Amino acid sequence: MHLSLPGARLPVKWILAVGLLVSLLGGCEQNGNGGAPAGAGERPPPEVYVQRVEPRSVDVVEEYAARVRGSREVEVRARVQGILEERLYTEGQVVETGEPLFRIDREPYQIELQRARAELANAQAELNQAQREWRRISTLFQQNAVSERERDSALSARELAEARYALAESGVATAELNLDYTEVRAPLAGMTGLESFPEGSLIERGTLLTTVTQQDPVHVRFSLPEGDAALQRAARRAMSANGQSEQREALLTLPDGRVYEESGVVDFTDSTIDPRTGSVSARAVFPNPDGEVVPGQFVRVRVLVQELEDVFLIPQQAVGQGPQGARVFVVEDDTVHARTVELGPVVDGRQVVLTGLEADQRIVVNGLVGLQDGMPVRVNELSPEEAQQAAEEAEASAAEAEAETDEEA
Repeated sequence: MHLSLPGARLPVKWILAVGLLVSLLGGCEQNGNGGAPAGAGERPPPEVYVQRVEPRSVDVVEEYAARVRGSREVEVRARVQGILEERLYTEGQVVETGEPLFRIDREPYQIELQRARAELANAQAELNQAQREWRRISTLFQQNAVSERERDSALSARELAEARYALAESGVATAELNLDYTEVRAPLAGMTGLESFPEGSLIERGTLLTTVTQQDPVHVRFSLPEGDAALQRAARRAMSANGQSEQREALLTLPDGRVYEESGVVDFTDSTIDPRTGSVSARAVFPNPDGEVVPGQFVRVRVLVQELEDVFLIPQQAVGQGPQGARVFVVEDDTVHARTVELGPVVDGRQVVLTGLEADQRIVVNGLVGLQDGMPVRVNELSPEEAQQAAEEAEASAAEAEAETDEEA
């Protein structure tokens, strides 16, 4: 008896499909065991550009917005009352110390001086008479010809005459001084302001007539951030009698972008922090012999804030971010190693590294993308000039890319 199971005989197309599947699986298994397609090779190490670093001293210079003021701004006021007769200067003119600025009506004060001199002459005559009387009475008293009372009366008359004469002298001095005050003079050398009253005005004692601003030297006032403590301490030391060597040099950039030729010094910082702005008021003094810097101008002042010793100055693009903070890649034996570093300020477009690097190490300055700690690399060493040029080109490319992105947006 012959038995047959249903489906024991399969169609030919199924058999061919199963055979193809087994073939494919066998190929995959061969590749998984280390086989490689024909023509494939290992990926070469990435190429990086490196620069050797050496410790150096770095001056940290900060720039602040500032306003110019005169070193002295003096109000010119009338010291006597009267009619303002004449202005003797051109508004905005530079005047010297003692130069006449205004003239107040002199006639009343000339008359007052004449009267004071007449009173002085009268007091002089009375004093002369009292002295003659005293000499006569004192002689008669010695001869017992007059009483002691008469002698005392003559002495008192002489003393009263001397007092009246001294009073008359002070009256003449006051009258001469008031007459001199009718000509208002510049208290210092500087630039004059607008007149407050025109000619013909009645001026009272103490009336403000104009202002004079001393422009050589000029004061430049600015605000220091709370963190710039080194500059604050140095400026306060400069204010002491023996602290002139501690003064910090300052440079000035004028409103048109030019650098002012004369350098100045920071001579003052406030002892308290403004709670509204978190800053400290500071002042720098600049010579201004030609009057090129004008009070009221907005300028920018550059100040040496800090002097760093034994630090490293590297391109900014050489710094990346790692799990523990800022890091750079150091190349040793054609292998990169990540180094966590402590960063300082940016000086002239380059990053200051305070700690984390050693002298003569080679750091990667270009080709950081995709680098990992311990990865082998192909090294191209750059000179400092080439590294700086590469940094500038990278910065320019980043700026162009950002500009294109802004245009597309």
